[in-house]
Amino acid sequence: MSPIFDHTLLKLIQVATSLFAGVLFLQSGFDKVIDFSGNKSYIQSVFAKTFLSSVSTVLFIVITILEVSAGITSFLGGIYYFVEGQADFAILGLELAALAILSLFTGQRIAKDYAGAASLVGYFLLMIFGLYLYSLQG
Repeated sequence: MSPIFDHTLLKLIQVATSLFAGVLFLQSGFDKVIDFSGNKSYIQSVFAKTFLSSVSTVLFIVITILEVSAGITSFLGGIYYFVEGQADFAILGLELAALAILSLFTGQRIAKDYAGAASLVGYFLLMIFGLYLYSLQG
């Protein structure tokens, strides 16, 4: 068997992907919580000329909750999987992370921030790859 398929290496990559998602979304989500008014104002300005302008505050709150949930679930799920070998929370975390990125991507496309949307592709692929890696376990 090739070392690349060694269960220990696979588990480390799975955990690293979950921890990465956790750090990414905990930082992003908590930044939105800590500077709520500044971030809310920015989002309102981004969507001012779109059909989402009237609901931008609600969408901002939803994406903040989604990011914090994805971050906590991914981070703690990765640790739990490493310690206990139970992957359900890690998988849920990556699913929430993929949903958060899809939501952000959609918003950036609607706001015609094509460069910002393109910058999310790598993160999205990492979350999908992480989910694929968890599907490889027994």
